[in-house]
Amino acid sequence: MVLFFVALGLFCGAGWLFLNKGLYLLPARMCEGTLARDTVEQVLPRARSADSGSDRQEAGGRLSFWCHVTTSDDDSLSGEARVVQVSRDKWLDDYRNAGGRHQVLRVSVGDVEALAQMGPDGDTSSVYVPCDPPGLGPDEASQPYAVVGETRTDGQARAAGVPLRQALTDFAYRLTEHAYKLAECDKPRDFPDELPRYRDR
Repeated sequence: MVLFFVALGLFCGAGWLFLNKGLYLLPARMCEGTLARDTVEQVLPRARSADSGSDRQEAGGRLSFWCHVTTSDDDSLSGEARVVQVSRDKWLDDYRNAGGRHQVLRVSVGDVEALAQMGPDGDTSSVYVPCDPPGLGPDEASQPYAVVGETRTDGQARAAGVPLRQALTDFAYRLTEHAYKLAECDKPRDFPDELPRYRDR
């Protein structure tokens, strides 16, 4: 009888690991170090399998960097960071005017700013860091450029509310920091270890 329960316990334990192996077998760090497995486990529901990937592209001197994790249930955590020509005010206005979105949270440190929003299709977060790409002409150099990161969930999420938005913002921040270095922006900067924390609302 004791052996039966031991065997049953081992079977159930193996089954639990199988059901969760997609997240547990992901690398500890993904997407060139910008996304931690712990974050994925916090944000996405358990699944039988999961995969991750990243890519980068430089078009006309404008760098883009993508990262994604997708589970067998089609739930995903994804993001990208791009060098774009946009002022801070225009970036903020685009999010303020996004249809159907509400509960905007904002934090900043120096000239680095982040926001998170809840919308009908899921939560998103974005980070804005000024950047002067190398090799700009005189006319181009007079226009504001930035590295803008954005992250989102698609499908179901395990976390909700402020914890989810905080996780998305931390992910967006790491993507933005990484893209800033890849783009070799003319002004070197020291990125803080983390952005200020959102407060429960």
